[in-house]
Amino acid sequence: MSGRTFGILSPFVGGDYYGAIIEGINAAASDGGDRIMAIQTLDPGAHSADRAGIPDFRKPLSWKQLAGLVVLPGAVDTAYAIEARASGLPVVFVAQDANGSGCSAVLADNRSGVRDAVAHLIAHGHERIAFAGHLSHFDLRERHEGYREGLLAHGITPRADLLFETGDNHESGGEAVADALIRAGMPATAIVLGTDRNAIGLAARMAAAGYDLPRELAVVGFDDIADAAYMRPSLSTVLQPLDALGSAVYQLLRELLSDSSSQTRYVMTSFVQRDSCGCPAQGLPVSEEQARALFGQVQYLQSTLNIQYELGIELLGTHERDPRALEWLGQTPAIAGCLGLWTPGDETRLEIVGDFRAGCDTGAALGADEFPPPQLFEMTDGPAGDVVFLVPVRSRNRDWGMLAAVGRIQSTTPPGREMMNQSGALLAAALDYEVMMAALRAQEESLRNAALHDHLTGLPNRVLLEDRMEQAGLRAARQPGYRFAILLLDLDGFKAVNDTLGHGAGDLLLVEVARRLTGLLRKSDTVARLGGDEFVILLDGITEHQTVIDNVQVAIAAPFFLDGERVAVGCSIGVAVSGDGDNGSNPDHLLREADAAMYRAKSEAKRPTSR
Repeated sequence: MSGRTFGILSPFVGGDYYGAIIEGINAAASDGGDRIMAIQTLDPGAHSADRAGIPDFRKPLSWKQLAGLVVLPGAVDTAYAIEARASGLPVVFVAQDANGSGCSAVLADNRSGVRDAVAHLIAHGHERIAFAGHLSHFDLRERHEGYREGLLAHGITPRADLLFETGDNHESGGEAVADALIRAGMPATAIVLGTDRNAIGLAARMAAAGYDLPRELAVVGFDDIADAAYMRPSLSTVLQPLDALGSAVYQLLRELLSDSSSQTRYVMTSFVQRDSCGCPAQGLPVSEEQARALFGQVQYLQSTLNIQYELGIELLGTHERDPRALEWLGQTPAIAGCLGLWTPGDETRLEIVGDFRAGCDTGAALGADEFPPPQLFEMTDGPAGDVVFLVPVRSRNRDWGMLAAVGRIQSTTPPGREMMNQSGALLAAALDYEVMMAALRAQEESLRNAALHDHLTGLPNRVLLEDRMEQAGLRAARQPGYRFAILLLDLDGFKAVNDTLGHGAGDLLLVEVARRLTGLLRKSDTVARLGGDEFVILLDGITEHQTVIDNVQVAIAAPFFLDGERVAVGCSIGVAVSGDGDNGSNPDHLLREADAAMYRAKSEAKRPTSR
């Protein structure tokens, strides 16, 4: 076993189109002793690849890990593939034109199967045959060319009014075409649609409008997805053998390792006759084996729904556990995984922040071209369908990083409904939620701080001071030996500073006074600013307070230097100490006492000294 790894770039890494191709490539690679890694290029949670357009995917993810790259339709722009090829990686496009890129391609022979479908409809007597598809895609344009060739081969000129653009490859596109046909008065008796999902949407809308299919409109799809055989009427379609397509991709990759010259390979398609084209109904070919397989698929889908529900609860719920730790992966079929977040300011390196049963070194940083760690590849089981998946963890607000996981290829769900896409979307939402909650908590703390502190000095304001005085009063009531003191301080000479140097200098002086007072006291004490040049000091658990008063007066009397100007001020201090009695520990009473004492001290300081 060579153990080479081939990367598959895909809008989604699962579903009955992308997942089926990935499954086919994986089967061939496993038989050849190699393995694959599927890399999602669309943002997680994207509704559809058609509506999202070509993703803005530029990072050289895993390039150092890979022996070659496969590009599925709509995964990346051509420039990315050209850059990868220039770096030495063989590149194979699937179901899309590689002309001008120097890369190789594997294409379904879209024209032949559609030509056969048109010939079959003509054999039923139809001449007004329409075509509908999403013609912005290369393979849909090829199918349209096959339709034209089929008509012309039977002498029928294609009509412009019988060509319809679906806008997507899903049921909604077919529904829009059905509406257009009905509005136009049903100009066609038969129609070929570019995909089975288009055909399913059209058939359902026509039936809901009262039309009898195939009597009033014969319908042919393309792809032969599992749903086609179980519709009523069952869907005639063109089989695109995705397993054969995958095998051809892998074989071409192997050849490109020794011969890098670009090549194009084709895989044949074939018309599958069922009821919707007007052939006699043959019933459902259901055997016991098929019934058991269908029951298994129902169980699988039920399990998938349960898992997605549990993931939603875990990642969008109470957030009791850090989503980065990846414990929630244990609720999914994933065997192992790791989470890499882009390092701040450098989206070329991923820091491993979470590990789930892989033994990855959390805290380690890897270049984007080295991610994921090699331990994950060692845990894959290609023959069992377990491969490495890479999914972006990205939201509208932020590109977080990449989630890597070892899990089973999901090839029966609609594209984009697979577990990895769901996991990446929910994880991004959970990380966004954490950031939002942290911002709200910071804002709440900022508002709370603003409500309780003086905006200029940062000291506690009157509201916070009153709370702390109340707590001191309650403690004094409980503990007879406990005493506290309230010092009310007013600056002497502050008005002169404002008048001579301006209010800016006055503000600087108040800030500096606050700093000096805070530096004098214990952590258990409180310095608050009441407003103007009035400050309050709450001394907690005192035995004596005169030393504090002396220290405060010395500190304030020391010169201040404000913008180069030397300034001298003093202070008047009033004191009240808690004690026994009805009002002995009442904070409001003590504050009034301190205020009265401060005014007495200020008045005494103004009296002339007797000789």
